[in-house]
Amino acid sequence: MRFRLFITVCLFLFALSALAQRTEKVRAEYIYHAPENISLEEAKRIALERAKIQAIADEFGTIVSQSNTTMVSNRNGESSTDFFSLGGSEVKGEWIETIGEPSYDINYEQGMLVVKAIVSGRIREIVSAQIDIKAEVLCNGTDLKFARTDFKNGDDLYLYFQSPVDGYLAVYLLEEVSQMVYCLLPYKSSSEAVTPIEHDKPYVFFSAKDAGDKAHLVDEYTMTCNSSVERNTIYVVFSSNEFTKANSYNVEVLLPQELSFEEFQKWLIRGRVKDKVMVVKRKYLTIKK
Repeated sequence: MRFRLFITVCLFLFALSALAQRTEKVRAEYIYHAPENISLEEAKRIALERAKIQAIADEFGTIVSQSNTTMVSNRNGESSTDFFSLGGSEVKGEWIETIGEPSYDINYEQGMLVVKAIVSGRIREIVSAQIDIKAEVLCNGTDLKFARTDFKNGDDLYLYFQSPVDGYLAVYLLEEVSQMVYCLLPYKSSSEAVTPIEHDKPYVFFSAKDAGDKAHLVDEYTMTCNSSVERNTIYVVFSSNEFTKANSYNVEVLLPQELSFEEFQKWLIRGRVKDKVMVVKRKYLTIKK
């Protein structure tokens, strides 16, 4: 009986070690040849994201799939692989933390913008399937047909969300010019530390008419642009484990509570390190006058 128990314990410990998630510190580089319709700031963002994905793929490998998400190209006799899914679903890991500031080398080759991104950070191996949430940014309408990330000054912002499991949700917006982060969800007048989500139920946030008996709590948002083009990032943070939103502050009555990007990053890193099932999706928005 003791022998059987010993064998069972050994097998259990072996299974735990097999499921353990490795964390590694990496340094990544990626050279991006931008097409003519891509701005410098957008090219820098794409180069940075692909550098992160390349580092994860080099360390943990990729998941073979039939989706057309990679392209092998040959430039001047050198082959390279481009990863077009910025969510990291094809690589067997995720980017947890950026260490220091990314750097960029910017050049022009035969009239083409070329951006080299260099970044250091910490990555974590994914050993089990992540929760398959659906999050779509909607512009000027609450149906999925209005899903888009290109806005004009005065357009209304909504968010569609659905999860296959019960859980908890928080949504933040990073204003890239000011580097301030705004808490969009939970709503400003809500007493909840995080927004509870029921499995398989479709939600449309930032719309009072879709909120039922919670319409009085809803904050509705209109995108504004003070320059010719501005870029924001929406962070959709979900977990089946309960967590608490980041500390944020009331600065202006008509704006959501805010915190610095540095404070937000520290909160997000702590949450992802502690919670192995936390899912973070980023949506990159462009707002034009």
